[in-house]
This record gives sequence, C-alpha cells and structure tokens, in this order.
Amino acid sequence: MAGQGDEQLREARLRGKVAIVTGGGRGLGRAVAERLSKEGAAVCIMSLHHESAQAAAAEIARKFGATIAVGGDVAVEEDMHACVERAVSMFGRLDIMVNNAGTIAVDPVTDTSVEEWDRVITTNLRGTFLGCREAARQMIRQGDGGRILNCSSGAGRRGSGLVAAYTASKFGIIGLTQSLAVELAKHRITVNAYCPGHVTSTPMWDYLAERFSQLNGVTPADVKKAVAHEAPLDRAGTPEEIAGLVAYLASDEAAFVTGESVLIDGGLVRF
Repeated sequence: MAGQGDEQLREARLRGKVAIVTGGGRGLGRAVAERLSKEGAAVCIMSLHHESAQAAAAEIARKFGATIAVGGDVAVEEDMHACVERAVSMFGRLDIMVNNAGTIAVDPVTDTSVEEWDRVITTNLRGTFLGCREAARQMIRQGDGGRILNCSSGAGRRGSGLVAAYTASKFGIIGLTQSLAVELAKHRITVNAYCPGHVTSTPMWDYLAERFSQLNGVTPADVKKAVAHEAPLDRAGTPEEIAGLVAYLASDEAAFVTGESVLIDGGLVRF
C-alpha cells in the first residue's frame, strides 16, 4: 500500500514544469489542467470560452499553484502562437503541451454539410497540428526535450456511424502523433495520444446524449445509461481517470513512451 511519502512524490513529479492545456476550461481539459497543477506544474489554460478558462484558472490557482488563462481559437494560427508566447513570457519555458480542445457533430453522412465537416476537421485536426507545431518550435529552442500529448478517442481507433467527421479527425490525430513522434525524437520530445472512451459526465457528452436521443427516440439519460454499459468494466469513465493517464504521459516516468495512442475506455476497443 502506498504511503504518504509515495503520494507526495507522485504529486510533485511535475514540479518545475510548464504546461499548456487547450480546451482546459471545462470537461476533460479542466480535469487535466487541475491534475497537472496538483502534480506541481505551472499551467496555462487556453479556451475559446475565455470566461470558463478564467474561472477554471482562478480556482486551480487557489488550490494548487500558478495557473493562467488565455482566450483563443486553437485552429487560428495567430491565437496558438500567442498562447505559447504568453505561457513562456509568464513562466519562462514550455515543457508539456496538451492538445485537448475538440468538437463533434452527429449526423448521417448524407446530411452532413461541407461547412459542418470543415468545422470539425479544422478544430480537431488543424488545431492539434498547430498546437504540436508551436510547442515543438519552443521546445526545440529550449533544447532539453518535452512532452506533446494529443487527445484522440476510441473513435480514432474504430469507426462508428453518425460521427464521420469526428472519427476522421481523431484517426488523423493518431497519424499525426505517430509521424511527429518519429520526427521529434532526435530533440527528445515525445509525442503520444490519449484515447478516452465514454466519459458521460462532460459537456460534450451532454450534447451527444441530447443529439442521439433526438435521432433514436429515447431520453438523454437512457443514452448515457446504455453507453455506460457497453464496456466490459460496465461503467463510464471519469475525467479524473483520463487526467491521470495524461499526467503519467507528461512525466519523466514516460520518457521511453512515444508514438503511442493509449486507449482508456474500460476495455471497449480491444486491439
């Protein structure tokens, strides 16, 4: 059984590190930002919704330590560059980049407009690319390695109906992750993806439950209940469990892990 000393060591394993978490104002991103801060990192939260980012940053700073908020769109080149510049100007460096921000659409492919397709691909895939690029540039300048972590999904490992744009973007993130892991290895920058399964307590899943209820004629609560029982572990995941995986991949303990897309889904997708 882990003792108090082990717990303190774990919570301090990111001390002295600086992290950016995109989409960190709520949901999975908020849990990741809080966990990284709890483990000792200074954290910059980037969010399209600046108010939620500010509220999250203020609460995390009160509980754990230095946390700031930056408003911006991950898919806008200038916004992503400005976010990295702000984090470096405030904290002096960048060690961990968590490209967590994302969006989704639920429609049959025959009803999916080009605009809706582009919206999802632009936010999820271009936004992740820009976050990777800007972080890599800064980490290479620093010269002492780093961690880049990209949010894919179980949908990035196995396709399913009604979410074609989202699935394509999440498969793309895994391909991007694998390519950059090879390219950036010489700089001691690891690049990995985390692939959550059903985490039904998030705002994204509130939207999904409502949308699937409209399409299938059931209640949103029934949708969440059904998906929670799909995995062998017979429950939904929690944001805190996803954050625990991200914290590990961000730490020195994962120095020999790169190019991976790690499923955390209760056994739902098995390969």
